[in-house]
Amino acid sequence: MADTPRDRLRELLDAVLDEDNRTLTDMAGDAYASPYHFNRLFSRSAYEAPVAMRRRVMLERAAWQIRQGTSVTDAAWDAGYESVEGFGRAFTRAFGHPPSTYAESHWLPANNGIHFHPPMSLWVHTTEQPMNPLTGQLVEHDLDDTRHLLEVAKGLPDEEYRKERFPAHTVLRWDGEDSSIVNVLEHQVFTKEVWLAAIEGTDFPQEQANDPATLLERHDAVAARWLGFVRDTESRGAWDDRLIDALCDPPESFQMGSVVAHVLSFAAHRRQLVRQMLRGADVEIDDGDPINWLRARRGEDGGAGA
Repeated sequence: MADTPRDRLRELLDAVLDEDNRTLTDMAGDAYASPYHFNRLFSRSAYEAPVAMRRRVMLERAAWQIRQGTSVTDAAWDAGYESVEGFGRAFTRAFGHPPSTYAESHWLPANNGIHFHPPMSLWVHTTEQPMNPLTGQLVEHDLDDTRHLLEVAKGLPDEEYRKERFPAHTVLRWDGEDSSIVNVLEHQVFTKEVWLAAIEGTDFPQEQANDPATLLERHDAVAARWLGFVRDTESRGAWDDRLIDALCDPPESFQMGSVVAHVLSFAAHRRQLVRQMLRGADVEIDDGDPINWLRARRGEDGGAGA
């Protein structure tokens, strides 16, 4: 009887999903390979970096567990997260809604169609239509980078946070001045709040507090909805659909694709504007390069809870 052919991809997947393998080094050791070689071989075979796949599949499993009655806390620990808060942020960013909100499916978009299948196996969905990778990267980088800047702003003294640095400077005339860190960050969050109000047909957003902690809460709330909107538009191929914005006076018509392009364009400018202002406040800050962000997302930042 001939030997059963070796299934190298199955071995690689087993190394990624083993409960004890939380880091790239752990996975590579289980597959008898160097971390570099393992990352390269797995990414080439599965069309997804190993740490990114583990994080995604663990979130899919957590979503399924929560639907079955597992507490959010227990699901967070099982998924390898060190805190419920960190798990909640990752879950909301991935699914577009918090873990406490019920969803019909526990699957996340995946170019390779590989998903968690209960109780602990994988399912390969061959007809999946994932989000365009570039669209996903642009939108998710904007959301992650904005959150990073808000976290940095929390460490500023209030006078530095509100200090006028570029008098009378405006990015978009209808938003008002972008002359201080607080102005720019509030406009960064409010832009998505008001566009989603128009898209969802709700009232114009009410004025809210703009201290860093509150802005961070507002960002987390709107980020999930914004990501959900983009994913839904992509899945329906609805980029050419038109929005009649009743919040404008008189109402205006906008193409959905142009709305997303508008938000991303000015968001990128404002993120760099905030960095310039932070440096003026003697804060050391990175350059916000999406190359480095994507490298971290693909596995150079540690285990599932990173």
